[in-house]
Amino acid sequence: MTMNQILDAIMSGKNEDVAKIEVPTSYEAIVVREEDQNMFQGLASWDKDPRKSLHLQDVDTPELGPGEAQIAVMASSVNYNTVWTSIFEPVSTFGFLKRYGRTSELAKRHDLPYHIVGSDLAGVVLRVGPGVTKWKPGDEVVAHCLSVELEDPQGHDDTMMDPQQRIWGFETNFGGLAQLALVKSNQLMPKPAHLSWEEAACPGLVNSTAYRQLVSKNGAAMKQGDIVLIWGASGGLGSYATQMALNGGAIPVCVVSSPDKADICRSMGAELVIDRKAEGYKFWKDEHTQDTGEWKRFGSRIRELTGGEDVDIVFEHPGRETFGASVYVTKRGGTITTCASTSGYMHEYDNRYLWMNLKRIVSSHFANYREAWEANRLIDKGLIHPTLSKVYSLAETGQAALDVHKNLHQGKVGVLCLAPEPGLGVSDPEKRAKHEDKINRFRDL
Repeated sequence: MTMNQILDAIMSGKNEDVAKIEVPTSYEAIVVREEDQNMFQGLASWDKDPRKSLHLQDVDTPELGPGEAQIAVMASSVNYNTVWTSIFEPVSTFGFLKRYGRTSELAKRHDLPYHIVGSDLAGVVLRVGPGVTKWKPGDEVVAHCLSVELEDPQGHDDTMMDPQQRIWGFETNFGGLAQLALVKSNQLMPKPAHLSWEEAACPGLVNSTAYRQLVSKNGAAMKQGDIVLIWGASGGLGSYATQMALNGGAIPVCVVSSPDKADICRSMGAELVIDRKAEGYKFWKDEHTQDTGEWKRFGSRIRELTGGEDVDIVFEHPGRETFGASVYVTKRGGTITTCASTSGYMHEYDNRYLWMNLKRIVSSHFANYREAWEANRLIDKGLIHPTLSKVYSLAETGQAALDVHKNLHQGKVGVLCLAPEPGLGVSDPEKRAKHEDKINRFRDL
C-alpha cells in the first residue's frame, strides 16, 4: 500500500509529498541467489540463460546510512554487468559482496544470500541519510554506478583510483533493477527534464564509460579531427561513443555486424561504416591462431574510407576477438582505449606493432563523479541522446538480459520498475520537441 502511495505522489506531480510517506519495509527486486551460483557449471557462456538465474522477489529495505539516499526507482536498464552477474562470470558476484561486507559494520548490509542487481536508475529521492545536503526528498534524479569510500588519499585526484572503488549493483548490493534502491548521495545527478523515466535511466553507465574512455584526459583525450575506430558502434557503449565522436569534431569509423546497424550509425551522422559480417572479417583462424592477413585487409579498408589515414584512437570493448586487429590498425603514436572485453578477457596482439610504433594501450573503467556529471550534462543539453530501443517490465528482466547476452538488441534496453507504462516523467515537453526525432532514433529497432 505504501508503495502505491509513493507512486501516486510521483504520478500526480507532488514529489515533495514522498517525504511524508513511510518508506516500505520491503520491496520487489530482481536478484540472483547465492544458492544458484553453480547452476550453469559445465555450460559454455553462450548457453547460460539469464532467465533461469534472475528472479523477481520481495526483499527487505536496507538501513539508510550516513551519506546515502533511498530512491524510488521509476526505471532502470540492463548493462552487460547484469549479464555477467546472471551467468556468474567471470566470477560469482557473491565474492564481491562478502569482501565488501568485511570492510565495516555498515557494509555488512551488502553481504546477503541474494544480490539485487542493476547499475542504472532514474527515480525520485525518498530519504537522505545524515550529512547529505545536496539532495532532498522529491528530487528527480539519475544515478551513476561509481561507489567509493574516499577515505584513502589515492582517490582524491581521480575517484576511480580509490582502493574502495566498486560498481554499484555489480560489486555492491541494492542495485537499480528494483522498486527501491540504496545509493551513495554522490552517485546522484539531476534527471534531464525532457526525457521519460526509461530514457533517462538508460544512458548512465554506458554514457559515462564512453565519456571517460574517449573524451576524458583519463582516457584517449579525443580532439577535433581525430579518426576514431568504434567497435559495436550501434550498441550500448558504441552508440554513445559514436555520438561523442561526432559531437566533438572527430571522424568515427563505425564497425557493425549488419546492414540495419550500419543504417543506425548513418542516422546518427556517421559516414564511414564497416559491416564486418558482410565483408567477412575473421580475425582468428582457429581458437589459438590469429590471422594477420585479416588485420591487414581491415587496415586497408579503413584507409580506403579515410583517404589513406590510419586511426588515431580505437574504442575497444569486444576484447579478445578484436584486440589484435585494433593494435595493428592504430596509427603510429595512436591510442587504444580498452574496457569490458565482452568476447573474452585474454587479449593477444603482436607487440611489435605496439612498441615499434609507439602506440599506447589505455585501460578505462567506468568514470569518476566529475566525468559522469559531464556526460549527464551532455544528455541534459541535448547534445547526446539516449539510445533506448526496447522497454521491458521488471518481471521481464531475465528476457531483457538474455537479449543483451545474445546481442539481439540495439543500443540500450530499458526496464520499467515503478513506472506503470513507458513515456512518463517528461517535465519539459518544449525542450523535448526540439530533439524528439533523435531521442526516438533507436526505438523499436
